[in-house]
Amino acid sequence: MAETADVVIIGSGIVGSSVAYNLAQQGCTNVLVIEREAHQGKGSTGKSMGGVRAQFTTTVNIQMSIYSINFFATFDEVVGHPADYRAHGYLFCATTERHLDYLKTNRTLQQSLGLKNVELVSREDILGMVPQLKADDIIGGTYCNTDGFVDPHSVMMGFMLNARERGVRLWLDTEVTGIDVDNGRITGVQTSRGHVSTPVVVNAAGAWAAGVAKMAGAELPVEPLRRQLVPTEPFDGLPKRFPMVIDMSTGFHFRREGKGILLAWNDPEETPGFKTDFDNTFVEKILTRAAARVPCLADAAVNPRRAWAGLYEMTPDHHSIIGPAPNVKGLFFVNGFSGHGVMHSPASGRITADLVLSNHSDLVDAMQLSVERFKTGKLLHETAVL
Repeated sequence: MAETADVVIIGSGIVGSSVAYNLAQQGCTNVLVIEREAHQGKGSTGKSMGGVRAQFTTTVNIQMSIYSINFFATFDEVVGHPADYRAHGYLFCATTERHLDYLKTNRTLQQSLGLKNVELVSREDILGMVPQLKADDIIGGTYCNTDGFVDPHSVMMGFMLNARERGVRLWLDTEVTGIDVDNGRITGVQTSRGHVSTPVVVNAAGAWAAGVAKMAGAELPVEPLRRQLVPTEPFDGLPKRFPMVIDMSTGFHFRREGKGILLAWNDPEETPGFKTDFDNTFVEKILTRAAARVPCLADAAVNPRRAWAGLYEMTPDHHSIIGPAPNVKGLFFVNGFSGHGVMHSPASGRITADLVLSNHSDLVDAMQLSVERFKTGKLLHETAVL
């Protein structure tokens, strides 16, 4: 018997799983999610830092964050599975008047959109939260106590388990080898398990999204960029609980992860490509920046074998692409999150499901996120990228 589905989702990471969940919530359960790996979360989801924040610089990103963080706060009850949301906060530390003015401008926009709990903080406030910081050059910052962290794998599994309980199907270890288009309209997908007839394909393939789009004759300006994370061994030189700290002078940021500290920094010399191996020379680079801002971290032990690399799916303006392909009827994109896929997964799944089922979403002005913005020049420039 031929396989059919009302919607086929390519990619079962946190974003694809959220789309499946949101479609099922709206009554669309004849959905097939196709994943090429033998297990979910082998792509970017499983390698994410898990941060969630609303301290962005554009209206659409702030709106998506507010919706998503509120969703994470009730995830366990609403979805029926744990998200491990921890509202430890995000603390941006400014070392120049330009940085501080930037944070103040962002805060004004954030508050106008309903995020009332973003606080301006002084150097003394910052040292009260993390006394171990070298703060002689810090002149202030912003702190939002509802920013924090989730467990990406738990969120992904929660979305998918709930969707499957409602009838959504998941094919693991299955490669999509082609997308059928007839007269500019999606008619099916070719897979390693055979053909599936469908009028709708949702591309949720993460860093590999451009290749999936090309199968349908569509262009997608998404490219992979390696991001590397370094955990320390158990370390008690910092508080058991403190916010994600962002040093605006270097971009170095860190947070508590279990008994250790998770260190992150985006190397400006990194070049695009499917590089998922960890570069051991990165350890010295990040520890140099860590010790400069938090001197006690010079005493933290690091095992490079426990460090890892993942892929951001970057767009030219660091905003996601959500919506229909302009030249292929029935093809939808939910891609290019530029490091914000985990934190925006509740919103992106909801928006995509809305667009698939009714061609409209009241959550945000989805036209802003259309792929067509790159041809019309209506780009959205997010500068608060970690």
